Amino acid sequence: MFDFDEELKKLPNSPGVYLMHDAADTIIYVGKAVNLHNRVRSYFRKIVGRGPQIDKMVQQIARFEYIVTDSELEALVLENNLIKEYSPKYNTMLKDDKTYPYIKVTMGEEYPRILFSREMKKDRSKYFGPYTSAAAVKDTIELMNKLYQLKTCNRKLPRVGLERPCLNYHIKQCMAPCQGYISKEEYRERVEQALDFLNGNYKPLLKSLEEKMTQASENMEFEEAIRYRDLYNSVKSVAQKQKITDSAGEDKDILALAKDDTDAVVQVFFVRDGKLIGREHFYMTHVQGYDNAQILLDFVKQFYAGTPYIPKELMLQEEIADIEILEKWLSTRKGGRVYIRIPKKGAKEKLVELAAQNAHLILSQDKERIKREEGRTIGAVKEIAALLELEHVNRMEAFDISNISGFANVGSMVVFEKGKAKRSDYRKFRIQSVSGPDDYACMKEVLTRRFVHGMAEKEELNRKEMDHEFGSFTKFPDLLLMDGGRGQVNIALQVLEELHLDIPVCGMVKDDNHRTRGLYYHNVEIPIDTHSEGFKLITRIQDEAHRFAIEYHRSLRSKAQVKSVLDEIPGVGPARRKALMKHFGSINEIKEASVEQLCEVPEIPEHIGQQIYEFFRKE
Repeated sequence: MFDFDEELKKLPNSPGVYLMHDAADTIIYVGKAVNLHNRVRSYFRKIVGRGPQIDKMVQQIARFEYIVTDSELEALVLENNLIKEYSPKYNTMLKDDKTYPYIKVTMGEEYPRILFSREMKKDRSKYFGPYTSAAAVKDTIELMNKLYQLKTCNRKLPRVGLERPCLNYHIKQCMAPCQGYISKEEYRERVEQALDFLNGNYKPLLKSLEEKMTQASENMEFEEAIRYRDLYNSVKSVAQKQKITDSAGEDKDILALAKDDTDAVVQVFFVRDGKLIGREHFYMTHVQGYDNAQILLDFVKQFYAGTPYIPKELMLQEEIADIEILEKWLSTRKGGRVYIRIPKKGAKEKLVELAAQNAHLILSQDKERIKREEGRTIGAVKEIAALLELEHVNRMEAFDISNISGFANVGSMVVFEKGKAKRSDYRKFRIQSVSGPDDYACMKEVLTRRFVHGMAEKEELNRKEMDHEFGSFTKFPDLLLMDGGRGQVNIALQVLEELHLDIPVCGMVKDDNHRTRGLYYHNVEIPIDTHSEGFKLITRIQDEAHRFAIEYHRSLRSKAQVKSVLDEIPGVGPARRKALMKHFGSINEIKEASVEQLCEVPEIPEHIGQQIYEFFRKE
């Protein structure tokens, strides 16, 4: 038993991180403290006005633990890592985990390439971004390949034994350095021009393209003139998309938020080199009881712990706590000074205000979308419950069987909670006790295994005196949906009766065209309004159970078919089979080979070569 009074006395007067556990030993909150002794003890004092959310959390604390650090900065970093690892219930959480695209120029290579990248590494490459649109990045890279004709393949150059140039050379998107068609110096000059372009200096390139277009036209080389004209227009389009927002030409992120009772949206404007390159919004959950400043603080810590690029300046909507320690942490991560500002007037304040307006707009639009979504999900579940006269339906499980003439009998279990697919709880079953095409016997095995497993896990939880559920099997459904009518329903009822379980069972009946027709419940087929959300949900569940079973069956068939005649030869496993096919190219060539030719493959010793030779002669 955890002795709170005794453990509170042991708390050190040091910076660190504390973790709150509930009765099931799940971490429900992670926090940092300048002084662990004062901070942790404050939770267990009778304080008015602490907020219902924190009071609720404190009531669930069964024990706490702490980790001492050397500084508040170390505590901040550790807090971030632990929140990311455990996703505690009562921490404000950044919902989105987005990685932004970069343009990467591989300066560490002999012949650099321009590539698309989702991460920034310390690999001597130069990175440009982040950008908010992957499509825009790909378009830009495609344009640059047309302009500068740099290599895109991963061939290591220079190399001995040159091959013929690839298609990119013939379509004028590569100068074929692999063939020596361009000197290393000229290639590097093109790379420098590309870097100049990525840094936003478009004028020299536009001037050069215009001159080449005019020259080609005067020489009556009209196809070349058209090519240069198209490139000129593409570069001009890219240049015009960059909207100047700051004459200082600095990198900064502008952050503002909007919140309601349950959710918050943080809007971020990305300004790079003084240009607004895009914006993005992020959802924060578990925000009940927290003010704007706390939510913004949690966002800054979580978002900038994960993003590879940190700008020189963050402009925030309002004052937050720990600004000095955050600036120190961000500066350490960036490798240069980072400032956090709260603008009060002028153009910068208007930008923050614009970000806040966008956040409010997104939040209101999202609420409307959620209402519509709830009609398709929770509303549909309520329709089904009312139709079957059930008081409460949250979790529904549907089962299906798939086989072809009894080959590889498999079963699928799909789960829907609150009308949405919960794919983490889906399960596949390889039928063990049935060899022929007997769907009823297969279904009985699947259901028995599902519920026996669940009951065993529940018993284990009870034995350990734990009151929480884990895994998909410990959670029993409020409604069991069978793919079929009376026969499948009766099988399910029989299994539940044998296991002494009381769960409603309903069949999903299809018409002659194999489309969902209605429900079979209590020995009666119940027709449904085919335009209702309830009917659409039943159709989605039935289709999903069928799809999941079919995909599993197809994967087993594919594995069974990936078989070679070489597998039948003793001593020939996957490695030797692969080596033989790589050396000879086909089974026919292996069949015709002599023992000496077979043994030319390094992986084939003489006795194995003899066995292969004799195997094909027997055939």
